[in-house]
Amino acid sequence: MKLIVTAGMPGSGKDELIEVAHSLGLATLKMGDLVRDETRRRGLQVTNANVARVASEERDKHGPAVWAQRALPKLTETRMLVDGCRSDAEVSVFRHNFGDLTVLAIFASPETRYDRMTSRGRHDDGASLQDFYDRDRRELKWGIGNALALADRMIVNEGSLDEFRRAARTVLEAILRRDDDD
Repeated sequence: MKLIVTAGMPGSGKDELIEVAHSLGLATLKMGDLVRDETRRRGLQVTNANVARVASEERDKHGPAVWAQRALPKLTETRMLVDGCRSDAEVSVFRHNFGDLTVLAIFASPETRYDRMTSRGRHDDGASLQDFYDRDRRELKWGIGNALALADRMIVNEGSLDEFRRAARTVLEAILRRDDDD
């Protein structure tokens, strides 16, 4: 199995990368969907605060790699992209279970990410600049900086959407081509 795992701060472009992955025929799994599903299962609204609480509670109760462990049974396709790795513990789970793994970091500055998040209008993004910084601190506390540091490749997403899509396509095709050459 060929597995590509993404790491990136909120608003960096991971959802757009998923669209590019789909256009290349890759199956995808969003780890954030696992958290949002658990939030709904508990009868809670999918808000920034509720999603954060559920994600943290599960990490505290079951360990920092809980969401990666819960993702494993869903990784059934030959080639997949898993979106939203949040820690080096999660990277370790994927590396242990899949020999052919590429960690792909997506970077965008806080200013760029905040602008994107305020314009996309997702319910779990938060409503203020303080919410944005609180979310960043939470992600950093979970270890996302360590996941980014373990990346095999990185895409810097500071330009236009078209520029990002082209860069994402180029990187994903190179990763898949390397797989085909092996």
